[in-house]
Amino acid sequence: MPSKPAPIKKAAKKEPAKKEEEKAPEAAPAEAAPAPAEGEAAPAEAAAPAEGEAPAAPPAEEPTPPPANEPTSAPVDLFVEDKNDTSVTIIWSQPEVVGDSGLDGYTIEVCKDGTEDWKAVNEDLQKSCRYVIKNQTTGDRLKIRVVAVNAGGRSPPVALPEAVLVKEVANRPKVRLPRFLRQRYVAQVGEKINLSIPFTGKPKPVVTWTKNGQPLDTKRVNIRSTDRDSILFIRTSEREDSGVYEMCVKVEDFEDKASLILQIVELPGPPASVKIVDTWGFNVALEWTAPKDNGNTEITGYTVQKADKKTGDWFTVLDHYHRLNATISDLIMGNVYKFRVFSENKVGVSESATVAKEEAKILKTAIDYKPPEYKERDYTEAPKFTTSLSDRAATVGYSTKLLCSVRGFPKPKVIWMKNQMIIGDDPKYRQVCVQGICTLEIRKPGNFDGGVYSCKAKNTLGEATVSCKLEVKQPAVPDAEKK
Repeated sequence: MPSKPAPIKKAAKKEPAKKEEEKAPEAAPAEAAPAPAEGEAAPAEAAAPAEGEAPAAPPAEEPTPPPANEPTSAPVDLFVEDKNDTSVTIIWSQPEVVGDSGLDGYTIEVCKDGTEDWKAVNEDLQKSCRYVIKNQTTGDRLKIRVVAVNAGGRSPPVALPEAVLVKEVANRPKVRLPRFLRQRYVAQVGEKINLSIPFTGKPKPVVTWTKNGQPLDTKRVNIRSTDRDSILFIRTSEREDSGVYEMCVKVEDFEDKASLILQIVELPGPPASVKIVDTWGFNVALEWTAPKDNGNTEITGYTVQKADKKTGDWFTVLDHYHRLNATISDLIMGNVYKFRVFSENKVGVSESATVAKEEAKILKTAIDYKPPEYKERDYTEAPKFTTSLSDRAATVGYSTKLLCSVRGFPKPKVIWMKNQMIIGDDPKYRQVCVQGICTLEIRKPGNFDGGVYSCKAKNTLGEATVSCKLEVKQPAVPDAEKK
């Protein structure tokens, strides 16, 4: 491609003749006269001036006329940069010889091949060295030439060596299939499919799609194509949309194709059948068959569950299990069990399960059980205090508790006493005995509630007594109050 054209030069302004005369150099001295021949007298002009006379002035030189305007040389390096079905873009370089008159612009002329009817396609002179010849008829063959114009007139033209066919240059089409579509594209039922596949080609390629070798169902699949890509769009995918989709781009006699595999999957159906093959001891042998509907993808496993007939609650015993038979162990003797199996694929576990028609009953084995003979133990015991009462000091007006613990069988009867007198149901005292822990609460004791307290436990086998001393003190009075 030629380098960027140099800026166009303007024609130089002409100076008046008077200025040229002023600037004209002084006249050269007159040429020396030829030497006279022998015997001839010297010419009079060669005679020296008489003494006292002024020398004669030299004759004035005539002014030089300005140079005539000349056209430039022809532009160079004309060639076609681009073309399509209605236009041709040409580019050239400026003339090598521009001259003093400068360069005003260029005229671009065309004529149909086989004629000499040249017509200019630009009304105004083109200043740059690039021009787009527009509004041409597709299929015409044009001869193109460029003429440089200045004050001296038109330069010799530079023409393309051959006529140009007005038709877009074809580039081979190429489908640029994205990497993630070169393998199987998997989507779930109900998902939206929106796949954009770019391509190249010139002029604009013709894009066609097929599914499994047949035309697409436009009610299910929408195709939107631009100059650079084609989009396959499915609003809500269904199982029936699965298949091999082929995209073909074509330019004239050239074409390119690309295929993508679309797989629409969903949850599988349950196993076709489940049956109990054998039952022995604490074990059950199960067998089942693969589901009739695999969800349009391979089955990855099975989930086995059991339920006790008494409760009806289901529990998983095998998960992600790959075989079509299994042995269920560690069942409980005497229980009756039901079994069911779910199918599983990459989408998930089937919504329903197949339940075995048979039930498995874990029978009890015949065992003659003889319980061992044990001698009954005599648990009777006289009362015995395991924790005794402790002496305590209490403050007038502040409740206090006395604690002890006792054991014995039969359960002993507990009696609280103060100074050897049975307290009984006096509301000042609260008596509690729980699990052998005996408590006597003295509510807001006064000055006369001090003394010796005793706890007596008594049953048919004997009795026991513990005692403690309780001292009731006056509260401390601050010194300020004493004054």
